[in-house]
Amino acid sequence: MGESMSELMMAAIAAVLAETQTDGEDPGQIARQLGSAWSQDHRRQMTGKTSLMNARAGRSPWR
Repeated sequence: MGESMSELMMAAIAAVLAETQTDGEDPGQIARQLGSAWSQDHRRQMTGKTSLMNARAGRSPWR
């Protein structure tokens, strides 16, 4: 490859990286977020776990 071709490739890579990073959130990470408390609670209950309120209250002693 010529030097002008490698410069164009580097410019294209930099443009793609700049575009994906300016959108705020990475679209690939949206599915990894926990979601609302309602969603978390219902997922927990559907899998047979205790409710989210009980799970949060069980981690710290009562004061």
